[in-house]
Amino acid sequence: MANHASAEKRYRQSERRRLHNKYYAKTTRNAIRAIRNTSDKAAAEANAPKVYAMIDKLAKIGVIHKNKAANLKSGIAVYINKLS
Repeated sequence: MANHASAEKRYRQSERRRLHNKYYAKTTRNAIRAIRNTSDKAAAEANAPKVYAMIDKLAKIGVIHKNKAANLKSGIAVYINKLS
């Protein structure tokens, strides 16, 4: 348990940030999963810009690394291009 006021505040802040990051990361993962589970190329292409924006935002605020963001976006693009 925290013994100082500053440590208690740091705990509160980090817990709030953890929950915030967890929510947005999970939401983005679900959006990626939805694209990868679809077999309709038009629907996947329509949703791709929204998902790319979500991934870019996570990388920008530091929830995920920029290289991971690039790999995720690349994987989505490869999957969409393979759809017929």
